[in-house]
Amino acid sequence: MKVLVATEKPFAKVAVDGIREVLDKAGYELSLLEKYTDKKQLLDAVADADALIIRSDIVDTEVLDAARNLKIVVRAGAGFDNIDLAAATAHKVVAMNTPGQNSNAVAELALGLMVYAVRNFYNGTSGTELKGKKLGIHAFGNVGRNVARIAQGFGMQCFAYDAYCPDEAMTAAGVTPVHSANELYSTCDIVSLHIPATAETKQSINYELLNRMPKGAILVNTARKEVIHEEELIRLMTDRQDFRYVTDIMPTTDAKMRELFAARYFATPKKMGAQTAEANINAGIAAANQIVDFFQNGNTRFQVNK
Repeated sequence: MKVLVATEKPFAKVAVDGIREVLDKAGYELSLLEKYTDKKQLLDAVADADALIIRSDIVDTEVLDAARNLKIVVRAGAGFDNIDLAAATAHKVVAMNTPGQNSNAVAELALGLMVYAVRNFYNGTSGTELKGKKLGIHAFGNVGRNVARIAQGFGMQCFAYDAYCPDEAMTAAGVTPVHSANELYSTCDIVSLHIPATAETKQSINYELLNRMPKGAILVNTARKEVIHEEELIRLMTDRQDFRYVTDIMPTTDAKMRELFAARYFATPKKMGAQTAEANINAGIAAANQIVDFFQNGNTRFQVNK
């Protein structure tokens, strides 16, 4: 059984060592393709692979066509919009993610961005504190739950909206459930986004929704840039001089936003929610274990295509 780890942005060495240990124990062969610069390198490498582990790498129809033996692809991380799920299904390839492995790293970054924003981007002026602020968590999955846990340590009041999560789960975590996005945004001083980019959610964070937030509002986005209606966000921030936006996903309109809102907008140079040594190791090893479990036991628990 040949497992290809194809990562334009490589795993840390300790993560690769952990992956190798899992695969060696199962009697599988590990093949590495790191820091590749041309898609043809990926197409050549995947030709005889039975399984594929990726990070942010694109797996589309062309890759799946080239992967004649491929049975499973695992995205080491929670998001999986870099895999063409319909194409994977058509090629009879199981697609999985590794939910929860990066969640603490993303949550810590979200709180870090909040501190940065309320302290006026550390520009030397007087800011405010997170203690006592109302935090809205938009989607209460693995990351959202960790955000709540950390935010409660700051003394924040936590609210959450998630149409797929029962109220009891939120209440048990010390979080107040609300039952619409409108209610969440109207209630909270800060909203932290943790929704996936789907047909339903793309560009759903728009002028009308954000304008419901109280004066001095902050939007934190460590989810996906596609969920933001960027032109409407620019219009909102133009109309509301009190509104701040911080994110680890640089918008398409980054240059314009930096020019217009230098004191109220911040984006990291690249997506970095999961860029910690711990998350890197956890997700890579989880991907390897899921591949072994799939081949040996038929386990498809984390399958994301049908």
